[in-house]
Amino acid sequence: MCGRYTLSQPAEALAERFQLEEVPSLESQYNVAPTNPVATVVVDQQSHKRVLKQLQWGLIPAWAKDPKIGSKMINARAETVSEKPSFRAAFRHRRCLVLADGFYEWQRSQGKKQPYYIRMKDGQPFAFAGLWEHWKGPDGSVIDSCTHLTTEPNELVHPLHNRMPVILKPEDYQLWLDPEVQKPEQLYPLLSPYPAEEMVAFPVSTQVNSPAVNASELVKPI
Repeated sequence: MCGRYTLSQPAEALAERFQLEEVPSLESQYNVAPTNPVATVVVDQQSHKRVLKQLQWGLIPAWAKDPKIGSKMINARAETVSEKPSFRAAFRHRRCLVLADGFYEWQRSQGKKQPYYIRMKDGQPFAFAGLWEHWKGPDGSVIDSCTHLTTEPNELVHPLHNRMPVILKPEDYQLWLDPEVQKPEQLYPLLSPYPAEEMVAFPVSTQVNSPAVNASELVKPI
């Protein structure tokens, strides 16, 4: 499961990494939590270009009667995503990149939970494999929302948790975003654990346990 993550990269770095023509200045986020608005990359249906889009974290299926269901759908298992009614349409037609530069997992030990911060060794931003949906309520209200895919943990994450977010390799972004690609067999090879040797993990302050705390100190080793 991925329940908290970070994105504190400058707009220029995100534009270069994800091939965006423009990126608005984003506030640094060191403790992104479910139901927060999150930065994603989608393909614009008219221009066919990549654009940055803010989505609510927690996917609300188009058929849902109550948008509160989204708080239970922050993650989708990669192994079954093409089969689940909540995700299968989005998996075929509405895939996105969820932008991040690190994420947190908690290790249980002696009745306590120690948070760890996991990021790339080179500190570069990366993308979780995401899905998004467009929901319209009976009162005309509209919510665009997303979920992250998860997979088996790599050797680095395994001691901390039995799942990890799917992190896409940069060379796979185009395929993941391509709306013409809809067959699960074309996409499943992208959903494997990210190479552990390219990542680093270290314990951080338990202040991250509170979603209200958003400070750079959260990602400093203790």
